Amino acid sequence: MLHISDDLKNFLTNEVLEGLDMSAEYFWSSFEAILNEFGPRNKELLEKREIIQSQIDKWHIERRGTTHNHTEYKDFLKEIGYLVEDKGDIQISTANVDPEIKTIAGPQLVVPVMNARFALNATNARWGSLYDALYGTDIISEDDGATKAGSYNPVRGEKVIAFAREFLDATIPLSFGSFANVREFIFEDHSLSMLLNDDSKTQLARSNQYIGYINNGHDAFGLLFKNNNLHFEIQIDKNHPVGQADTAGIKDILIESAVTTIQDCEDSVAAVDGPDKTAVYRNWLGLMKGNLTATFEKNGEVMTRELSDDRTYQSIDGASFTLPGRSLMLVRNVGHLMTNPAVLDANGDEVPEGILDAMFTICIAKHDLIGNSPLKNSKTGSIYIVKPKMHGPEEVQFTCDLFQAVEKVLALEPLTVKVGIMDEERRTTVNLKECIRVAQDRVVFINTGFLDRTGDEIHTSMEMGPMIRKEDIKQKKWISAYEDWNVDCGLEAGFKGKAQIGKGMWTMPDEMLGMYNTKAMHPKAGANCAWVPSPTAASIHAMHYHQILVSDQQTKLATRTKASIDDILTIPVLEDPGSLSAEEIQAELDNNAQGILGYVVRWINHGVGCSKV
Repeated sequence: MLHISDDLKNFLTNEVLEGLDMSAEYFWSSFEAILNEFGPRNKELLEKREIIQSQIDKWHIERRGTTHNHTEYKDFLKEIGYLVEDKGDIQISTANVDPEIKTIAGPQLVVPVMNARFALNATNARWGSLYDALYGTDIISEDDGATKAGSYNPVRGEKVIAFAREFLDATIPLSFGSFANVREFIFEDHSLSMLLNDDSKTQLARSNQYIGYINNGHDAFGLLFKNNNLHFEIQIDKNHPVGQADTAGIKDILIESAVTTIQDCEDSVAAVDGPDKTAVYRNWLGLMKGNLTATFEKNGEVMTRELSDDRTYQSIDGASFTLPGRSLMLVRNVGHLMTNPAVLDANGDEVPEGILDAMFTICIAKHDLIGNSPLKNSKTGSIYIVKPKMHGPEEVQFTCDLFQAVEKVLALEPLTVKVGIMDEERRTTVNLKECIRVAQDRVVFINTGFLDRTGDEIHTSMEMGPMIRKEDIKQKKWISAYEDWNVDCGLEAGFKGKAQIGKGMWTMPDEMLGMYNTKAMHPKAGANCAWVPSPTAASIHAMHYHQILVSDQQTKLATRTKASIDDILTIPVLEDPGSLSAEEIQAELDNNAQGILGYVVRWINHGVGCSKV
């Protein structure tokens, strides 16, 4: 007999099941059956983690004071089942995947789904104002009177416009001339021309980049362009203050930004009981039914935010077509470790939260699949779940089996639920190919992340001795090998054109110039999505995908020598513990304490992780 939080029980009966052909009794009896089957397996997997870790600890303790023997160490990892056998080539076969995951490379947001306003902001960040992103961040210098404080500064505005014109010249170049000298856009003979300041007329160097327009009334319209599978819209409005001051009447560039968004039930939220989990699931339900709203006060004015509609354009030949107005949503469940008192089992023990998340998030997402929303998330009939902190292929297999069981009880087609595998634990990294193999018909995503992965690197081998400083770890060969290995394994398994290969978060939301100058490294590295901390950051990072066609990068990278497992297994131990001064040790302690506090304070006080949305 389950003991269910009143909040969760009432929410399921009165809200989740409305519009689904299912009773509360059936839902809970099905959940209990799944819990009885998967609960013991979950426990065994966690016990195996402990056993393996204690074996590794013992191995290092017994060899303290001796020179590390890499070959012996690698053989030992195979012997204890940490490093599993490579079973040969693999090609993923995941079907019914949306283009946002298969073929459109671009920024990815991660947002606490517990916060309705943040969740809506992120979902609506599929399109963002390039002018606002530039004006409000440090990409545009405040030198020479271009300050951003106070009301609109036309000096700063001019710098924004100049930057944006350079973006247009680089992305949709003209056959001759520059967008800086365009004074009018002209439609004639089903084509687009630009009149320059010297009265000469020019066209796009690649005419197929102009694909349509949107009429906004009163001499206001948008011109839609496509480059590297991403869109942006030049917005013309000579009645708008910015458009009035612009030679060509351009008021803004609306740029396709966050192509996908992970609605997070895990790291960026603090959901510790029945009421908390109910709040998490309620917002996910609002997103899946298209009716989530958030009301808040801004500058003394009450505002309500809701999900954006799709965008309808006219093509060059007059036909109407629609582009998504929202980011494609994935949902991140918690990992295998967490339990939650929202539901207690027959023994009065907290249930594994990952099993609860699977049942609820999949059931709720069924509303999207069967048309219980005026909006559509997946147009291919899929549910996308990102699963974090899994250790090796057995744990990935457990997730796939769990999803299969939930599909069955919820009367969903087999393989409806897709899985994103977060490569943030060392045992998953070294066995990534085999993790992909067990999920070959469900996997849509693998990605890397510095902080969690470094944490497990240190935790796994800490009995070997003190580790090098955190900043120095970024320069060591294991981390670059880990990043390359993830891409190599994905490409080798046929991810190109089928699934996402992701890179980690830019964690400094106020340092956008730094991000603009460096984060192009992610698409260059073959990643067709990378994490950003805000809608503004998504609009800025989107420019990198206009500079780099990721599919071409992936083709090139597929021929390189694969990253070395031996490099990945190189432990970042401090060779000479005496080499650090007391001041350096204190600075490292302070830095890590600050990192923990910076995360935890926001987590506890605000209920959000590092994402600033």
